[in-house]
Amino acid sequence: MKFAKNPANRIADILIYGFFIIMCLMIVIPFYNMILFSITPYKEAVTTPLSLLPRGFSAVNYQLIFRDNRLINAMLVSVFNVVVGTVMAVAITTTVAYPLSRKIPFRRSLLYFCLFTMFFNAGIIPWYLVMRDIGMINSIFAMTVPSMLSTFNLILMRNYFLSIPESLEESARIDGAGDFVIMVRIFVPLSMPIIATVGLFYAVWFWNDWWFPLLLVPSGKLMPLPLFLRNLVIENSIRMVDPNIGGAASGDYLKSANRGVQMAAVAVGTLPILCVYPFVQKYFTKGIMLGAIKA
Repeated sequence: MKFAKNPANRIADILIYGFFIIMCLMIVIPFYNMILFSITPYKEAVTTPLSLLPRGFSAVNYQLIFRDNRLINAMLVSVFNVVVGTVMAVAITTTVAYPLSRKIPFRRSLLYFCLFTMFFNAGIIPWYLVMRDIGMINSIFAMTVPSMLSTFNLILMRNYFLSIPESLEESARIDGAGDFVIMVRIFVPLSMPIIATVGLFYAVWFWNDWWFPLLLVPSGKLMPLPLFLRNLVIENSIRMVDPNIGGAASGDYLKSANRGVQMAAVAVGTLPILCVYPFVQKYFTKGIMLGAIKA
């Protein structure tokens, strides 16, 4: 049965839809302009820096960034951080969340101890000194080990474990299963939505993180892609090569081409992580909802 909407409800729907359309445009248009600028020939980019319609196609910007071996190396470092860091972080988060969801001594005190770290920390200098003392300076694991456990993700996974019926655990214990077997054989297979959700959170974090590498990895060989893009966009660290592409290297050309290379580099750094989302989308909503509402 369909119910007729009164004028007030219709106006409210229009305002809500209008608000979300504006928010979507604010997100999509800059991203679209970034892609458009990265493939626009430099002559058109000089005349009209901002446009909503394609004005030609040129792959020069992408050729320039992929000629720089630092970009390829930075991408490989970031892929290593995402794969190794996400696997290790999800494994550690799972093994910590499971006992916190069971009836163990001092469970609530341990949970409060974890929550304390969300709101208070010792500061950047003591943290750096600890990282230095444990050998994290100029180490490939300096970009993964400090972020192995997120309290927010831990709470999400713990709350999801609480939603699993206790009768399954009791049946497994009657059959002689221990805690590790119960976690691996029962809880993990039933918790794929929250594992996929937490894995996505960790993957995005490891892919986008540039602050920890900036502090702990001053060596250029271990520079991840976000730090390389920071140097490129903020500090203009990339040098333009082959200025004869497309004509003389005028000031307008250098300014436009430099921005075009920046946009192409940002696109290369953004698109890979966006391609991961469709594969975990079906788990994301279910995992985040069930992980957030259980007390």
